[in-house]
Amino acid sequence: MKQCWAGGLVVLALLALPASSAGAQGQQSSRDNRTGSELKQNYPNPFNPDTRIAFSVGGYPNCIDPSRQYRVSLRIFNVLAQQVAVPVLQGGTSAGQSVENVFLTCGEYTAYWDGKVRGSREASSGIYSYRLEVNGSPITRKMTVRK
Repeated sequence: MKQCWAGGLVVLALLALPASSAGAQGQQSSRDNRTGSELKQNYPNPFNPDTRIAFSVGGYPNCIDPSRQYRVSLRIFNVLAQQVAVPVLQGGTSAGQSVENVFLTCGEYTAYWDGKVRGSREASSGIYSYRLEVNGSPITRKMTVRK
């Protein structure tokens, strides 16, 4: 019963998020002023079969302490609030590393999701949410898989 309520709350939370446009190509974003984090809209959106998620940490490009380490996680959830994937970093020295409890310095990053649920089967059409946590402070956005 708790999972049903949790799923319902996630659906309501997703509906409250602003709608995205496919042409935005990462222009829309959400900010967290406590950590200076920014989570941009995935692109393309809607997508099939894969997508990229741009984000920044530490108030980039105005880094106060460029050497400071931030604990970062990026996870993807279905509408029942079940974690379905963890994207990997693209480019830079950390390329290919899962974005789960990874320590990153102030900067701009791109994560890649291959559209697979738990690494095996393709995600079905629908709305998913992705959540960036920087030092425990969350930002959530939604994305659409269209087959």
